[in-house]
Amino acid sequence: MNAPAIVFAVPGYERLAADIRATLGADEGAVERRDFPDGEHYQRVITDVEGRDVVVVGGTVDDARTLCLYDLASALVTLEARRLHLVIPYFGYSTMERAVMPGEAVVAKTRARLLSAIPPAAYGNRALLLDLHSEGIPHYFEGLTARHVYGKPVLTPALREAGGADFVLGSTDSGRAKWVESLANDLQVDAAFILKRRVSATQTQVIALSAQVTGRRVVIYDDMIRTGGSLMSAARAYRDAGAADLVAVCSHGVFPGDAFARLKASGLFSRVIATDSHPRAVELEGEGLEVISVAGLLADHLRRG
Repeated sequence: MNAPAIVFAVPGYERLAADIRATLGADEGAVERRDFPDGEHYQRVITDVEGRDVVVVGGTVDDARTLCLYDLASALVTLEARRLHLVIPYFGYSTMERAVMPGEAVVAKTRARLLSAIPPAAYGNRALLLDLHSEGIPHYFEGLTARHVYGKPVLTPALREAGGADFVLGSTDSGRAKWVESLANDLQVDAAFILKRRVSATQTQVIALSAQVTGRRVVIYDDMIRTGGSLMSAARAYRDAGAADLVAVCSHGVFPGDAFARLKASGLFSRVIATDSHPRAVELEGEGLEVISVAGLLADHLRRG
């Protein structure tokens, strides 16, 4: 990527954008924003971007910020940016990557199609997506290069530090078993998997653990923590099996409403760690959540072009 690029932020991603900008030695992009009484939103790009590479940092955490990302990126291309880089640390609706029931909207695909409709810059558009729930999502993008950025370079040292000298890397359920096994192999530690049985439409029951955890610290990894229900269920299973200490680590700390407060109140975890991929995690940093940055990782991928 030709330097210096110009880095813009969608609301909520100012800190991550600033860290990426500092790592790259890039310039800051300025945008004037205001809201109208009827709920419509105004954006005006202040910085001259003609002939420059531009980076827009923003997750699709809700509909408003998804459209903000789309509108801003489209304006930058209209203003003759040389190349457009979309940095999407958190891709919302990533768990809706396929239809399970007839008639369901596959929203991961429709969101990808929306961002694919951003006009192409002179030297093309591309998107960086961090630790997706489904590895097939980049294939939903059309007319731009979408790259799945794996968080291992950031997560591996964080997991090792959290685990200490002897720990077990645990999963919340079998759905993340492959990813947890890969991380455990890199760390050269034991992996533990929970086997569940569904007892009703809304309730599951733990029926087995795959590893010996008695007297050991279990670091539970999941790609995202939302309400924390599955995480706490898994933690109780590890605790009941004799785990001495429990730590939770995730790529995406979503924590809607009072989810993090309930997680803390459970008393199950000595530490909870998330990356800064979601603005909610940044908000909760002062309330006991430990936050690690993915700015350096994303900047490395931007440098590669």
